[in-house]
Amino acid sequence: MRSLIRHRTTAIIASALLVALVVSSRPRAQQRAALQSADNRATLAQLDKWMQDLSNAGRWGKDDVLGAVNTITPEKKRQAAGLVRTGESVSLSHELITGGSENQFQVPFVLKMKLFPERQVTRDQQDIDPHGGSFTHIDALCHMGYKGHFYNNFAWDTATAQGCKLGINGLKDGIVTRGVLIDIPRLRNLPYLEAGTHVYREDIEAWEKQAGVKVASGDALLLRTGRWAKRPSPGSGGYDASFLPFLKDRDVALLGSDSAQDVGTVTGCTNKGPEPTMCWLPIHHFALVARGMNLFDNLDLEAVAETAARLKRWEFMLVAAPIRVPGGTGAPINPIAVF
Repeated sequence: MRSLIRHRTTAIIASALLVALVVSSRPRAQQRAALQSADNRATLAQLDKWMQDLSNAGRWGKDDVLGAVNTITPEKKRQAAGLVRTGESVSLSHELITGGSENQFQVPFVLKMKLFPERQVTRDQQDIDPHGGSFTHIDALCHMGYKGHFYNNFAWDTATAQGCKLGINGLKDGIVTRGVLIDIPRLRNLPYLEAGTHVYREDIEAWEKQAGVKVASGDALLLRTGRWAKRPSPGSGGYDASFLPFLKDRDVALLGSDSAQDVGTVTGCTNKGPEPTMCWLPIHHFALVARGMNLFDNLDLEAVAETAARLKRWEFMLVAAPIRVPGGTGAPINPIAVF
């Protein structure tokens, strides 16, 4: 009898543990299901069509070099300033880290200190290629081209060893607009998205409904995947290419994420031989070339997400000012959210 009781007790405990394990693993299981499809929903043929049909080319004249930031009108800036209530400001940049492995850095940041003890002076030399998947930076419109052209049909050969016509210096007067934080891990009740997770248009619209905020013309759309919440892993989620028409529908001015935006590959790519870069960077190409939209890559959105959750406000005034590099393809940047 005692043996039977012990057996039944053990079985009950095991069943309870199994139920607990299943319940606690549901969020992870949901993420794994999202990862089962490695490809984007959009096909290469669709993307090629969108590059033409959803383009901003010619919208502000054939000589325009600013692109989507033209939607940030003086009235938009005044509206953004009106969002400031508590005066709290939060950095959206991740710290530059010297060194690093090939998996984390395309070109490591180098800081060379110079000490002059006799004069009590310190100086340093900084060497950085801001692009890649680690450093917080903003892409200029000449960072990528497509089929021989940059934004607004400027020819590829307008970029030379001396710089490019659509360089980052076009934003020398800075950026002031409304930032809207899209927190998909919070939507899914997760600390972060697993590497490779795709974020779709319906996710963004579900977040808008939950947060009570709607992305509008002239906004900076900022996607939190929780990438920096799970360091040191470099992997992250990102936008699925099928969401791209959303950028035209809402007339978004700037796009950003705590990742490098893109995830997965595009359906229709063969993965054999040299592929067009659209196959693995569709978000970059569509935003930069078709929409003329500067990108904030590798933001750190952990602190701003905590502040937004505490204040229950997912919109704020966004301020950013790239370094004035004539002809530069981008620049390190420290955007600031002001609540």
